[in-house]
Amino acid sequence: MDAREKSEPISVQNRTTVERKSEREIVVTRTFNGPARIVFEAWTKPDLLKRWWVPKSIGMSMLSCEADVRTGGSYRFEFGHADWEKPMAFFGRYLEVIPHSRLVWTNDETDGGSVTTVTFEEKGGKTLLVVHELYPSKESLDANAGMESAMPETFAQLDELLVALGASANRENK
Repeated sequence: MDAREKSEPISVQNRTTVERKSEREIVVTRTFNGPARIVFEAWTKPDLLKRWWVPKSIGMSMLSCEADVRTGGSYRFEFGHADWEKPMAFFGRYLEVIPHSRLVWTNDETDGGSVTTVTFEEKGGKTLLVVHELYPSKESLDANAGMESAMPETFAQLDELLVALGASANRENK
């Protein structure tokens, strides 16, 4: 490595991987440039969730976001789209909440709802995030296949939010 390479800032492009592990499971992974505490907050604070959760390219908006993020708590997200007559809601219960480390929740809006497990593993100021979706059947996974293509864009939006949060934290610490 020469001196020029050492002194120039490096732009890190984080890659989202989406893999079907079985006919009922999807695993999504991505490393985020930020500590687990901040990434976890982005997943658990409604005001932050609203800023990244919906892929901008599909024209939906998050109309409301309620999240009582504790074991036994519940969540409800409502989405709207110009082509829809009424909003669509996603809701469920938190089965496990370990701050900065792990979230497990149900997706109860349909009979074929999945159980989602998200883990946050911090290494050197970055966070490896793993989302594991387990569906009750192959058919219910296939019915939710659009999620697979949306995750890279959604996680890119989370990356943007984390950069903004990092910049705000830096300003506040000066």
